[in-house]
Order: sequence, then C-alpha cells, then structure tokens
Amino acid sequence: MYMFKYVTKRLGLMLFTFVIIFTMCFVLIKLLPIPTNALPGQDPIVVMKTLEGRGWITNIQEGTNGVWTYDRVPILIQYGNYIKRIVTEGDFGIATTYGEYLNMDLWEVFTDHLPPTILINIYSTLIGVPIGLGLGILAALKKNKWQDQVINVFIILLISVPSIVLALMLQYVFCFKLGWFPLSMLTSDQYFSWPVFHSMLPAVFALCLGSIAGYARYTRAELSEVLTGEFMLLARTKGLTKRQAIFRHAMRNSMVVIFPSILSEFVGVLSGSLIIEQMFGINGVGGLYLGAITAKDYDFFMLLSGFYTLVGLTAGIVIDISYGFIDPRIRMGAK
Repeated sequence: MYMFKYVTKRLGLMLFTFVIIFTMCFVLIKLLPIPTNALPGQDPIVVMKTLEGRGWITNIQEGTNGVWTYDRVPILIQYGNYIKRIVTEGDFGIATTYGEYLNMDLWEVFTDHLPPTILINIYSTLIGVPIGLGLGILAALKKNKWQDQVINVFIILLISVPSIVLALMLQYVFCFKLGWFPLSMLTSDQYFSWPVFHSMLPAVFALCLGSIAGYARYTRAELSEVLTGEFMLLARTKGLTKRQAIFRHAMRNSMVVIFPSILSEFVGVLSGSLIIEQMFGINGVGGLYLGAITAKDYDFFMLLSGFYTLVGLTAGIVIDISYGFIDPRIRMGAK
C-alpha cells in the first residue's frame, strides 16, 4: 500500500515536472526568430503558408519591395494549439526547416531513427555491466594488492579521459590503422544482422568504456565496505565458507547501491550518445537532435527535448522503486 501511494505520488510529480520543463522549452524556443527563409527550390509563399497552417504566424502580406510581413501568433495560443494537436490528433508537427526531412511527419522520422539509439545503448550496457562488476568485485576481494592497484589505475584513466577522446582513439586505432571495424555504421535497417552489428561495435565500445569505470568504482567501494561488516564475521562463524558468505550476503547487500547506479549509468549513456552517434555516423536520435538544432527546426527540437526529458524523469522513478525490490527491508513512502 505504501509503495502504491509512493509510485502514484512520484508519477504525479514526474508529470508536473515534465509539463513545466516542456512549457519552458516551448516558450524559450518560440522567443527566437521564426525561420522564414525559403530553402533552395522552395516557394516563399508555400513556406509562409506552412508556418501559418502550423499556427505560428498570421496576417501574411507581401510588401512592395518583395519583403514578406506577418504577425506572430501569441506564444500561449501557439502552445495551446500545439498541445491540442498532440492530444487530439497525435500530430507532433512536420519538418519546416530541416532540409533532409522537409515536410515529413516528425513522429515517423523519430521512430525510424530510434532503434539504432536504443540498440547501441543496450549493447553498451550488456557489455559494460559484466566487465565493470567483475573488475569491481576483483578489486574489492584483492583490496590493496597489485590487482587492486592495476584496476584502480585503469578506472582512473577511463574516468579522466573524456569520452570524445576515447572515441577518437578507438576510431584511429581499430578503424583506421587496424581496419577491424568500419569508420561509420552501415546505413541499413537490418539492425540484427552481423554486418550492421559489427559496424556498431566502435560506438558501443566508446559508450561502455566510461560505464565500465563507473560500475567498477561503485562495486569496489560498496563491496569493500560490506566485506568489513560485522554480519560477515557472524556468517563465517556459522560455518559458511568465504565464497558462500560473499555471494549470499555481501553481494546481495552491496547490490542495493550498485543496481540503481547501473540504471543511472544507462541514462547517462543515453544522454552521452548524442556526440558519439555523430562521430560514428549512427543514424539515430542523437544526430537527429543536433541536426534539428542546427536547422532551427523548432517542432523537431520540442519532440526530441520531450523525449530526453521523459527518459531522465522516468529513470529517476525506476531507480527509486528498484530499492524496494532489491532489499525488502526498504519500504518507499513509509514513515
């Protein structure tokens, strides 16, 4: 009952926070100049009428000197029309200035670009979690020994070097010099075929290296503290071997902190993939987001900003709820 009330309350707060952030993004982006310049091959009249149809401008007139004039629709009215279209029609808008996707439905473009982004993040998590946990466990069990020192040096290097630099090193060594991987991902929708998966691996490795360091650091710190607890001594005196005490008690208690960190790292990787996707030619949401900002396509920006905001807020709830499932002693929302 406590958990149900807690989840309901958190969902309400999440929705409230999302509305505030979404509204702020809309108002701020609408304060910028409206891009009314026609792209090569476009009719200026069509451009202006498209903006009028989307509810951005009104009272369009062509001056005697060929300069178009218009009145900007009040921002709150624009916002009301925008939300109404999304709720009643599922219409997130069309691309008005993003030349490559001009006049295409934004939701269809978004869903077409979403699978590569999700896959490279899932692959990086599947690779990074076992390696990171393994290194952290080994470092904790061999604390202050040479194995621990080597792992600590490795962790510090991965944390200190920016992910962009690591990505450039991977490209130079494994893609350019050794030729083991292509420099960019293959342009194909056969995401589960070996050639496409093989072309994704450089981006996956670039994303998971930083996560490996994070997992290893969290695991070593938490497991080292748990191993020195009095309950571990009690478990040994009851006849459990060292291995049994570690896996039955120490690992379970340390996972209360480690597992939520895995979820938070996944969200961090999802956010960090914006630049990595651009570097490795991943045709995902990250490159689409940067391209929409460059092209000043405001509806595109709103859709993708809402997506990343929702991912971050949802992850916060999942992380909090996970505590109650990992450790039954924790009751979220109880007094």
